[in-house]
Formats: sequence, C-alpha cells, structure tokens
Amino acid sequence: AVVSTQSTGENFYSQRVERHNKPEVEIRSSKEVLFTPLEICRNDKEKVLIEGSINSLRMSISIKQADEIERILCHKFMRFMMMRAENFFILRRKPIEGYDISFLITNYHTEQMYKHKLVDFVMEFMTEIDKEISEMKLCLNGRGRISAVEFLKNFN
Repeated sequence: AVVSTQSTGENFYSQRVERHNKPEVEIRSSKEVLFTPLEICRNDKEKVLIEGSINSLRMSISIKQADEIERILCHKFMRFMMMRAENFFILRRKPIEGYDISFLITNYHTEQMYKHKLVDFVMEFMTEIDKEISEMKLCLNGRGRISAVEFLKNFN
C-alpha cells in the first residue's frame, strides 16, 4: 500500500535547470519535493527503505544473510542481476549503501507500465529472493557433500 501511494510519479521538471526532468529522489536538489523516507525492518538484517519524491520512488532492500555462504551467494546473485539491469528497467546498477539491491521507479515507468504490476513485481521479488538463495545454498551444500565423499574415497 505504501509503495502504490508513494509512486504517484508525475512529470516534474527541475527547479534549477529548465526543461530537465531528473529523479528527485536521486539528485536531492529540493527538499520540498522529497517525501519522508520510510524504513520497514523485520530485524537488523532484513529491511526495506522506501524513499519517495514527486517524480520518483527508490526502494532499497537488505536481504537476510544468516551465514558466510548466504552472504557470498547473495552478493554474487545481486551482482548478476545488477549487470543485467537494463533488462529489468527499474533495477539500479548500484545499491544504496547498507542495502543489497535497489529499485528506482520514475514517472516514465508509471506512465509506460501498469502501476499495480510494478508493485506486484517488487513484492514478488522480495518474497522469492529468500527462496532462491536458500535453494542455491542447498544445492551448494549437496555438491560439496558429493565432492567430499568422492575425495575421501581415495583415502580408504
């Protein structure tokens, strides 16, 4: 609900440079066009920061990483996704400091795409990412177990 209300996204030209339309949440040139940031935390490792402005919305997500393997898997997976950011349109190439991945929704995205579908995509991403990392961890542990068994067979 918060995402859909803050992502009104109207065409808003810069107050400093004529006929320039930049995401205000990124450039932060005018305090009066920025909304109050909202941070939603499940715990200190899992949190979402929602920053809105008159023409854009930035969502930064910190993903649960219980151990070193999950941290490495999350870092590699997020890096893989960010290298393909042009295919995801709203994905930023670099996350905000302290977060694992960031999305930037501008007024152009809300004009060209259905707003409820954008919200559904972000919500689906947030629910599926934990499952993906857990599956990768299980697969990695299984492969490691098989490798260790095969390696130790040589010593019997």
